Amino acid sequence: MSLIKKSAAELGALIASGETSAVEVAQAHLDRVRAVDGELHAFLHVDEETVLTQARQVDERRAGGEELGPLAGVPIAHKDVFTTTDMPTTAGSKILEGWRPPYDATLTARLRKAGLVILGKTNMDEFAMGSSTENSAYGVTRNPWDLSRVPGGSSGGSSAAVAAYQAPLSTGTDTGGSIRQPAAVTGIVGAKPTYGGSSRYGIIAFASSLDTPGPFARNVLDAALLHETFSGHDVMDSTSIDRPVPPVVEAAKRADVNGLRVGVVKEFAGEGYQAGVLNRFNETVELLESLGAKVVEVSCPSFAYALPAYYLIAPSEASSNLARFDAMRYGLRVADDGTRSAEEIMALTRAQGFGPEVKRRIMLGTYALSSGYYDAYYGKAQQVRTLIARDFDNAFEQVDVLVSPTTPTTAFPIGERADDPMAMYLADLCTIPSNLSGNAAISVPCGLADEDGLPVGLQIMAPVLGDDRVYRVGAAVEKALEDRWGGPLLAKAPELAEAAK
Repeated sequence: MSLIKKSAAELGALIASGETSAVEVAQAHLDRVRAVDGELHAFLHVDEETVLTQARQVDERRAGGEELGPLAGVPIAHKDVFTTTDMPTTAGSKILEGWRPPYDATLTARLRKAGLVILGKTNMDEFAMGSSTENSAYGVTRNPWDLSRVPGGSSGGSSAAVAAYQAPLSTGTDTGGSIRQPAAVTGIVGAKPTYGGSSRYGIIAFASSLDTPGPFARNVLDAALLHETFSGHDVMDSTSIDRPVPPVVEAAKRADVNGLRVGVVKEFAGEGYQAGVLNRFNETVELLESLGAKVVEVSCPSFAYALPAYYLIAPSEASSNLARFDAMRYGLRVADDGTRSAEEIMALTRAQGFGPEVKRRIMLGTYALSSGYYDAYYGKAQQVRTLIARDFDNAFEQVDVLVSPTTPTTAFPIGERADDPMAMYLADLCTIPSNLSGNAAISVPCGLADEDGLPVGLQIMAPVLGDDRVYRVGAAVEKALEDRWGGPLLAKAPELAEAAK
């Protein structure tokens, strides 16, 4: 098996044993990026010399006797929302084109310390606002399963890179489902840790009470290894939880659901769901029962209001966060010819630097926060958020985990929802409640839809700091399904060249 097809855990072990080097592994993945990214457009920035320098440093550290972690030397694709001193960070926006941050995000620094080799920065919806990566100012990313379809969003570049074997691991951020939804539609694993369990320091903010960094991988164990590597308390993040990281790697290795109580969310069914998605989900629920889990239906009535509440809270926070892009301190500045006021320059810069979706959400959020409307809109949405958290609390008194489809449909064609924001927003219907409440969730592949042969994801949700539960259940499902399929779901994906035809 070629190096690019091996798991992160396997690559880490091969490098540690001396059977291969970090440089050889990095070069194999750089060759893959060069071969397929012209069609895929998963990456916004790759500097081969910097990548190989990082890999050589890992080999030198190991040769010098330094104790390194299990992922040392393993390549990783990094979402372009995390600050990096040696690469541009644009958040997919023209307003930050070419910007090189003066500091690393905490998550970036932890990747470097653990010896992971950052291949480059991946494409994303501008400021993480979107569900398809079509909102990037630098062009669309395509789904490796079918190049005419989206890879999900906002972390679509990261999901596509892993699914296309350009990297065994990648990072993402999940504000309303932006890790789990792209993982589902590209047939890989994506996890949203408990809010505060992974540091937000150095992330270009979209919605500060929702943004959560998390891992992408091709299997559950790899995702758990990456989760454990970059998580933990950070004094630089005021929302960081000062608690030990849940034992996610141990749980992924356990891969057992015998005796667990699994709740099926009643509200995540019915109209708007693709038949093939529901079929695979129902089969997976039956599989969980056959593995020894006790399955019961659970009602969470406030989940029905999660989508409208989210699209008041998130834009309101975005309106506040994006006020810093004022053309005065850093980033794009236009029309500064000495004849215009600061206000005019600011308005012209934002008009040119922000894309349509970002402008839409800023205006919506500013309106919701305005005098006379704050209590009617933003205040009510926060009350709904409290009700959703209570629904989760009540549900987790009855069951250990909740399950649902990750997304109502498989990957949709590029351009199909570009002019219909509501249809686009519905892609996050099942994922948003976990962001509003802050609990842990993961998406794992559970098969292919009958209608189009595209991947379907199973979402597993657990209480706050119950991250180990989602890995335990996800790994059990993964093992049982791979035994049934005779290998991982990605083995069923068409080759990129064939998909291009």
